[in-house]
Amino acid sequence: MKQMSFADAEYAGKRKQTRRERFLLEMDQVVPWKPLLALIEPHYPKGEGGRPAYPLDAMLRVHLMQNWFGYSDPAMEEALYETTILRLFAGLQLDRIPDETTILKFRRLLERYGLSTALFEVVNRYLGEHGLMLRHGTVVDATIIHAPSSTKNKEGKRDPEMHQTKKGNQYYFGMKAHIGVDAESGLVHSLVGTAANAGDVTQVDKLLHGEETHVCGDAGYTGVQKRDEHKGRKQVVWSIAMRPGKLKTLSKTKLIEKGLRRIERAKASTRAKVEHPFRVIKCQFGFTKVRYKGLAKNTAQLHTLFALANLWMARKQLLGTG
Repeated sequence: MKQMSFADAEYAGKRKQTRRERFLLEMDQVVPWKPLLALIEPHYPKGEGGRPAYPLDAMLRVHLMQNWFGYSDPAMEEALYETTILRLFAGLQLDRIPDETTILKFRRLLERYGLSTALFEVVNRYLGEHGLMLRHGTVVDATIIHAPSSTKNKEGKRDPEMHQTKKGNQYYFGMKAHIGVDAESGLVHSLVGTAANAGDVTQVDKLLHGEETHVCGDAGYTGVQKRDEHKGRKQVVWSIAMRPGKLKTLSKTKLIEKGLRRIERAKASTRAKVEHPFRVIKCQFGFTKVRYKGLAKNTAQLHTLFALANLWMARKQLLGTG
């Protein structure tokens, strides 16, 4: 181990442990580092022109911190110089910090070989081995991720792979993240990225793993069981929220209305679990707007974000404190 720098020595003597420190300490313990490193290692370059490459472990940790804290490539480089705890977490020294181009190349390496999707699968397999993916029921939902709508750029136009959609009385431009969540644990087991105008009901078949006995969704999924791709799923119970207008029509008496509302509340209590992963990536990780152009790059980042969200939500069970 290299000699500790003056900055690191000063940091080691402080008394208070910050929230970011506690967060990184917990995540360091719950991330399955060995299988993730084994996944990326065959594709990772050994070095160019005689200059050794940065350690794979360090670059993976830098990449995950980018997603946790919402750093761009230049901001991540500066944060490594400025913030001791980030350097310590990555195992880096001030005399050799990866620059923004190196950080960019690592992300593109993951995109080129589809490793972000594989990372998501490795994390879910790890959670399944710990008994956290029960696979009996799935809750489906989607959220809009905003994209820049300005045309004041080099091309003079908006991202052609993003689209505008109307929700309520407001228009949004961007993409949609469609997810399938385990009905028991609330962990995300499947993900699809589309333009914002894609219908939620059209993506459901890509969100089911095939072992469900029941599927839950909001009123936007009305009629999903009648679609051709689901006609063979006779063993599945579809628990879709009733539209307010239909509820009012069916409520002939106060007794019937009370019974129907009780059923809808029961559906909603199960369906609420799908909102937790959205809260984590948007509020905890600060991901409210796409960073890159094109669906492929942004969907790759979503796979990483939801894998990390799963680890964050399951951290207490993984640490044995839940």
